[in-house]
Amino acid sequence: MTPTPFRFSIRIYWEDTDAGGVVFYANYLKFFERARTEWLRSRGVDQQALRDATGAIFVVSDTAVRYLRPARLDDQLQVTVEALHIGSASMRFAQQAWRGDELLAEGTIRAGCVDAGTFRPRRLPTDILRAIA
Repeated sequence: MTPTPFRFSIRIYWEDTDAGGVVFYANYLKFFERARTEWLRSRGVDQQALRDATGAIFVVSDTAVRYLRPARLDDQLQVTVEALHIGSASMRFAQQAWRGDELLAEGTIRAGCVDAGTFRPRRLPTDILRAIA
């Protein structure tokens, strides 16, 4: 049985759109980022507190996005997050943006855990691994 993906609601505002009146393609990465942040928060992980306590931060190291249909001003989207793999120092996610039952964009994102001072890879703290696994 596959767990239900985490869902985060986003409204499309004027600044999200381009000259053609549709969501600018790069903004989907922002929407995906916000949803992943809220996914972490829903599991008790506050990224600023994580950095303050351990010096660990997350950085995106790889993305791939497919754009299927345009979103427009005032649309209400549901952005999903599904953890595909959680390793000792990185995570891979599948994410989608939906308007109702219409899939607009989908992608995979890989995020790694690094030391905030050196940006060298580091292991995820054990309590964080427990919270997100």
